Amino acid sequence: MSQTSELVFAPELDQPVRYIERTRSYYLGLGYDNPYVWAHYTDVPFTPLKKPLSQSVLGLITTAVPYDADKGNQGPGAPYNAAAKFYQPYQMSIDGELDLRIAHVGIDRKNANMEDSNCWFPLAAARQAPKVGRIQALSPNFYGLPTNRSQRHTLEIDAPLILEMLRADQVDVAVLIPNCPICHQSQSLLARYLEANGISTAVMGAAKDIVEYCGVPRLLFSDFPLGNAAARPNDPESQKLNFELALRLLESAPAPRTTVQSPLIWSVDPSWKADYSNIEKLSKTELERLRDEAEQARITARELRMQSVGN
Repeated sequence: MSQTSELVFAPELDQPVRYIERTRSYYLGLGYDNPYVWAHYTDVPFTPLKKPLSQSVLGLITTAVPYDADKGNQGPGAPYNAAAKFYQPYQMSIDGELDLRIAHVGIDRKNANMEDSNCWFPLAAARQAPKVGRIQALSPNFYGLPTNRSQRHTLEIDAPLILEMLRADQVDVAVLIPNCPICHQSQSLLARYLEANGISTAVMGAAKDIVEYCGVPRLLFSDFPLGNAAARPNDPESQKLNFELALRLLESAPAPRTTVQSPLIWSVDPSWKADYSNIEKLSKTELERLRDEAEQARITARELRMQSVGN
């Protein structure tokens, strides 16, 4: 090799975003001086497939919420909408036209796409799987998991309810798709619970550090903006590829804590990774505005939670 030749590396920024660090710094910057304690385990439950995928019923679990026009702006570009949050697990039929929104969670509103629901809910790709023999069937319903900041509530209340729904629909395997940082933690906790109760799972996530810190059996990591963990927008081939990777992960993971990274790239320019909740990019005026918004959102969410599930 010539002494004058240079090694060409990717930019330092082009690595998975450290969301635990980023969000901790962000909320400290907003004046919240009690950092959130993220769920963390060393042991991870693991349930190998009990039968081939071609003989298995698959269920989809989302943190998105059905659109309700009475709950304010939830469309593309909508700001965080705490009024649209939900605190009770739900199930809905996979048949018919579905309209799921993600304005109620802390996604990357600058870079994520809020128009194409296939980015956060891969139903179109999942519907193709039984047609080509990859799975026996989709479950008749999909399932909604609340983005609850209380890890105890997720494990002791929400997870058992979701498990009951899955068992009623005879689900064998589940694919879980989170959106915001807390969504990634909630879905990770649910994945652990389902595995301990005999249902094999794969998480399709974009916050690698949060999921791996919690500890799950299988993670398909896509280095995409929060809110778009399933696919690139308006790109059916990316939807199909990522869902197939999730299925292969269900089949081939040799042990818990198996992470597979999707080869798909969001953008050749990695600068989008510096945008989400980056305190260093905010002015004093912006910090004050965001602090007021965060406090109002916290109050709204608390009132809604009290109405839904109490303390």
